[in-house]
Amino acid sequence: MKKSYFTILVMFIACAPTEPLNQVPNYTIEQFMATTQIYGGDFSSDETELLITSKESGVFNAYSVNIETGLQTKLTTSDSNAISAKSYFPVDNRIIFTSDQGGNELNHIYIKNIDGAVIDLTPDSAKASYYGWNYEKTAIFWASNRRDPRYFDLYRTEVSGSAAEEGVFQTESIYINEDGFTPSTISDNERYLALSESITTSNSNLYLLDKQTEIRTLITPHEGDESNSAQYFSKDGQKLYFTTNRDSEFTYLVAYDQRTGERSLDEKADWDISYAYLSKSGRFKVIAINNDARIQIIIKDLKNDALVTIPNLPEGDITGVNISESETKMSFYLSSSKQPNDLFIYDFTDKSVKQLTHTLSPDINPSDLVSGTVVRFPSFDGMQIPAILYSPKNITKGALLPALLYIHGGPGGQTRLNYTDRIQYWVNNGYVVIAVNNRGSSGYGKSFYQADDLRHGDVDLKDCIASKKFLINTGYVDANKIGIMGGSYGGYMVMAALAFAPDEFAVGVNYFGVTNWLRTLKSIPPWWEATRNALYAELGNPDVDSLALYNKSPLFFAHQITKPFIVLQGANDPRVLQIESDEMVAEAKANNVPVEYIIFPDEGHGFSKKENNIIASKKTLEFLDKYLKGKK
Repeated sequence: MKKSYFTILVMFIACAPTEPLNQVPNYTIEQFMATTQIYGGDFSSDETELLITSKESGVFNAYSVNIETGLQTKLTTSDSNAISAKSYFPVDNRIIFTSDQGGNELNHIYIKNIDGAVIDLTPDSAKASYYGWNYEKTAIFWASNRRDPRYFDLYRTEVSGSAAEEGVFQTESIYINEDGFTPSTISDNERYLALSESITTSNSNLYLLDKQTEIRTLITPHEGDESNSAQYFSKDGQKLYFTTNRDSEFTYLVAYDQRTGERSLDEKADWDISYAYLSKSGRFKVIAINNDARIQIIIKDLKNDALVTIPNLPEGDITGVNISESETKMSFYLSSSKQPNDLFIYDFTDKSVKQLTHTLSPDINPSDLVSGTVVRFPSFDGMQIPAILYSPKNITKGALLPALLYIHGGPGGQTRLNYTDRIQYWVNNGYVVIAVNNRGSSGYGKSFYQADDLRHGDVDLKDCIASKKFLINTGYVDANKIGIMGGSYGGYMVMAALAFAPDEFAVGVNYFGVTNWLRTLKSIPPWWEATRNALYAELGNPDVDSLALYNKSPLFFAHQITKPFIVLQGANDPRVLQIESDEMVAEAKANNVPVEYIIFPDEGHGFSKKENNIIASKKTLEFLDKYLKGKK
């Protein structure tokens, strides 16, 4: 990316604290996590309620929200397994939700009846994914790998009629997946099905399956790398809309016409179009743009050829847009780096907007929180690396503060300008945090995304190291007190930094990070079979590239680690097995490196329970205060 005048200006501004130098109180992690995480928003049949998922109880459960009053009612009562609310039934207040067992990712699909009885629609030991309702709202689509653990077949279950009312559901298989293709979207008339083929993480194809003729057509023939992702069918089913980055750094929306075989440009932006969809009748089109670490939503009224604008909203990003069946109401979330997700409702008729939730902990003064600032810095080879900087408010003149790099998962993830309670907690306790979107992160173009392929633990690590110079140049970061933290792939980056660049960072915080690529890539869950070769192409094939994977695995270089670190691991993690963290900790302890290790027996890949997240964040702060701040 070229360094523009605007980028230089942002970098200059970021060299000073981004907030006034006033004193703010220290908040506890319990206060920060009293903020309630919520997501989702499906309208009830009469459009008076919204179905959401909330962590109000400490574990994700299903709740209803009254659109008129904002009153929330808890609909499920799990105290152990996280529940994800999916949908109301079209004619009554039965709900559909999914849940796994202790974080093992083997999700089941459940129906909760009006009388409270819960039916497991997928009672086998397989993994199931909810796809949504058919157009007439008589049946639901879902995918499962119960036939073959490697592949997901698509099913259709009738949930209307007298038999369904008595709990007898008729299910049929509508797509048998024997090629590793992923069902993506279905036409309203149920005749056409879009299938996705993942070749590499940067290269994919789309096929169109005609269920009437059983003819499958490749609609994205190409050479080189090209990402294609199905979005929706036109209402007559004759056009498939999908995003592509053909001949472009960024993805844009095109329409494929089945009748002519031609594609035409539909929407394009200066950044990736992340997704697009149509409302029930096709009147409204929603377009989401990944605009420099934030989501920008555009809503078009196709009937009147006009843009929908929502008045008097606070500053932030609009996400989770859902338009009601009647197309008279729209739910959405608004958030920013210092404001967690809050649910809003917009009325298309009178153009009114109402905030339904206030999820920030009542103990926290919003003005005490810190806004993230998008910055860029040059890496070892001149490539501009985007990042988000958070600086404490309690900075005294001449002070040098400890700092933390915050590395996202993935490897192709992205840290955005969203509210993260842990980041606010650490900043509130005097740590500068820089969330680095190192090369290989999504959202910054095709070339940037591919720039770390087969070079993980090398060029991406050098990007992280380069951020140290940026931090030091702020004038308020102690060069000797810079640590690195991350989860999943970010956890790998932590251990890679400590093992391969042992003098660069003072401490490491590893949330369930990969340490042995040979084992991780051989122990990929069976339901990842469709993307296995794509991962191998990006990271390396353990059967072919064993030496390269050995050389980028921190476990085998643990003898080079000299700096303290902490590891947090879920016992049920199906992606990064606990044995990886066990071995890493044992190797480091054998070399007399200070290590702290916390295992959560009821968590998987990522911690879903509020209580466990409180413990993890509190232990992390204690570790940082001891080894980075040097508190006795």
